Amino acid sequence: MDNLIKGTATLELFCWLDPAADLPGWDILKGSPFGATLAAPEGNAPSAGDQLLSVRNYFAEYHLEFFRQRRYNHLPSRLHAMLQFATRIDAMAFRDKHPERVFGKNLSCARSKNAYLCSFHDASWLDYLRLPHSLSLSALDEVAHYYWSGKTVEDVGLTFMNEPWREVPVIEALYQGTLEPVQDNEPSGWLPGFR
Repeated sequence: MDNLIKGTATLELFCWLDPAADLPGWDILKGSPFGATLAAPEGNAPSAGDQLLSVRNYFAEYHLEFFRQRRYNHLPSRLHAMLQFATRIDAMAFRDKHPERVFGKNLSCARSKNAYLCSFHDASWLDYLRLPHSLSLSALDEVAHYYWSGKTVEDVGLTFMNEPWREVPVIEALYQGTLEPVQDNEPSGWLPGFR
């Protein structure tokens, strides 16, 4: 699968934004769509569980970036790209898997403008990396290879705790370029009155 697009043809991508946000994308430092940061909520110390989850999140991101630099340097970095969803369906699947990450956010659509670089990947690989298991370095490299090559978790038979691990693929777009918001924000649908 060729999961890299470099060009000027119009793309429509989706993301969940806070109501006051004007940039279509996730801020990796303030809470990417796939994990929390090491920062605690205001006035609260992070719990041990939150700290462990934060360490797993950072480790997953670090290993993916380290592997990308070695083998897939032609693809956009997760650290320097806008994280979008390839389709509205992918954004909704993400909401179903991670409702706490989109609570109170609007589903927003944006269109590409001018030249861009965009690659597509199954974000469910990150969910797998963040499970509480110990993977060998070769297994981590294998997962990173599947992620960067564009394979979905459905393409590979995964196990967790000696049981089959099946997840719906959620295709994310790593976008470098200019995006223009499309004015048709949709509420997250989790509580009436929240957008």
